Amino acid sequence: MSDLDNAGADRGVLASLSITGFRGIGHLRIPRLGRVTLLAGKNGVGKTTVLEALSLYAARGQFDTMQDVLLGHEELTTVREEDDSPSSAADLDRLFHRNGDGRAAIQIGPIDREPALKIGPAARSSELLSRLPQHVYSGDAEVLSVVFGDAPPHHVWLRSATEGYRLYRHDPQDGVKPHTPLRCELLGPGPIDNSVVERLWDEIVLTDDETLALDALRLVFGDHVERAAVTGTGDGGHRRRVMVKLAGRANPVPLRSLGDGATRMFGVALALANCRDGILLIDEAENGIHYSLQSEFWRMVLCAAESHDTQVVATTHSKDCINGFAAAALSSPNVSGNLVRIGRHNGKLRAVDYSIEELETAAEQNIEVR
Repeated sequence: MSDLDNAGADRGVLASLSITGFRGIGHLRIPRLGRVTLLAGKNGVGKTTVLEALSLYAARGQFDTMQDVLLGHEELTTVREEDDSPSSAADLDRLFHRNGDGRAAIQIGPIDREPALKIGPAARSSELLSRLPQHVYSGDAEVLSVVFGDAPPHHVWLRSATEGYRLYRHDPQDGVKPHTPLRCELLGPGPIDNSVVERLWDEIVLTDDETLALDALRLVFGDHVERAAVTGTGDGGHRRRVMVKLAGRANPVPLRSLGDGATRMFGVALALANCRDGILLIDEAENGIHYSLQSEFWRMVLCAAESHDTQVVATTHSKDCINGFAAAALSSPNVSGNLVRIGRHNGKLRAVDYSIEELETAAEQNIEVR
């Protein structure tokens, strides 16, 4: 039994994953997740969608996370305000997988185990509808419930042909404590935004986790990296920036000036430090990182994930990234790492699990596993 099988269920650390009815995924089962799991597959097969599903699971279905997923894809719809003026909003209908003429309910969680996140139609009870503001109710309204585990619904949405989707809170039953979201960060494939780096740094400044972030930079620049800090106030045009002190230079230099690889390394390390007891999701993990540093990068991720009790799920379509991951995992036998290839077979989405030993054999024989 893996270390993840013994993890607390309410914390949501996953030993396996089942996704049904979410965006482009009709159904997908991943039988085994490691402490660190690398998802490989062709562009457009659904790897990023898996990460988005995990972010929604970690958030326990909170509306803000749903909205972030949709706005990230610029999936918008027009809704009417109280004064009948039009405005744009996230198109929540795009969260659901279309099954024929209907919409499949969403379920995200471990395979054949609880707790799972479920989003789908709610019974149109008069008691439930009575909680909705009168000005938005119409005869063709639809109520969607969001449930995590065995808790009662804590969010509902009203949808009609004229109103679009709107969010309203449906208070849990008296005495029922809502599930606390997991700490979770989703790092996209592009450069990490300054505001994200600054927020993550502010959470670990003057703690032992500063060392993790600095050591990540040292993978690129060695012992030349001495210190790092966020400078500026953000007021009056004084933009906040991450500055790095390098040996032999009188003045610190902006982190951004050190290149995309340094910024990526630093950002991943900060996210690992901030996701203690939670989940870190990394899309296209290889981006910005030189092929010669892939094994060192993954060794850092594996070690930090274990020491911080963080589960990491990342995606790639890079052979160098896969080889670096395999080399790092083989040298870190105390950390469970595995690669999952996602692809389509007879039109259906499938996940194929590779052990680290199988990855090593594939690399030696030049067998394609992407």
